[in-house]
Amino acid sequence: MEAMENYRLFLSLLLLALSLGFVSVVFVLRWVLHFREGLGWDGGAAEFNWHPLLIIIGFIFLQGIAIVVYRLPWTWKCSKLMMKFIHAGLNVLAFILAAISLVAVFDFHNTQNIPNMYSLHSWVGLTAVILYSLQIVLGIAIYLLPVSPVPLRAAFMPLHVYSGLFIFTSVIAAALMGITEKLIFGLKDPKYKDSPPEATFVNVLGLLISVFGGLILWIATRPSWKRPNEQLLRSQLNSEPTPSGISANTAMPERTDAETDSGKMSKM
Repeated sequence: MEAMENYRLFLSLLLLALSLGFVSVVFVLRWVLHFREGLGWDGGAAEFNWHPLLIIIGFIFLQGIAIVVYRLPWTWKCSKLMMKFIHAGLNVLAFILAAISLVAVFDFHNTQNIPNMYSLHSWVGLTAVILYSLQIVLGIAIYLLPVSPVPLRAAFMPLHVYSGLFIFTSVIAAALMGITEKLIFGLKDPKYKDSPPEATFVNVLGLLISVFGGLILWIATRPSWKRPNEQLLRSQLNSEPTPSGISANTAMPERTDAETDSGKMSKM
């Protein structure tokens, strides 16, 4: 198969993104276990801690992987249908973890008599969850069910791609607002403004999340790293001459496959 353009750069950025995502998960786990009250399900602070942990694992890390999974060149030999199921599966798993995190935070608020949905963090976060669920349902209905017409798939693809990027960006923004809000309300003596160790640690977590998100967005929006269309892939895998009118370069400005993904955004 034709080698991906700038493959070494792609691999370097991908490994860096995955490393930062994994370190972010370790950081949030360290935060809730060391600086906070640990994990539990009793309506107390330990139950709330599932919220940031599951959001970062699912809604950020897994969703980021789902966004770039179509761009992995070693998966290009896999069938498009298999990649669709992998993409959808990662997003469904991310949504399940996000939903559990919402149950934890609402149960904590109700048990502690704390108002729900009063902050910008909660508004942005819940909006992202609702849009994410809609994205998944529409993606499955249009791209996995065989009854949807090809023109509909082609027409919906730009919106599918854009909305995936928008939701992923919104989730990171909500996460940054959320961890800052938690530090402001949770740190009493010393206060957040006095930069205690917990504040510094969580600020670094915020930077890790931001850089991870930036790398995922960069990888997902490079035209030269798109998955080639199916006709080209079949020609390369079968060592057949490339059909006339189709460039052998993987960076193709137009696709004959109506379902080709532009870095395939976060939902299927």
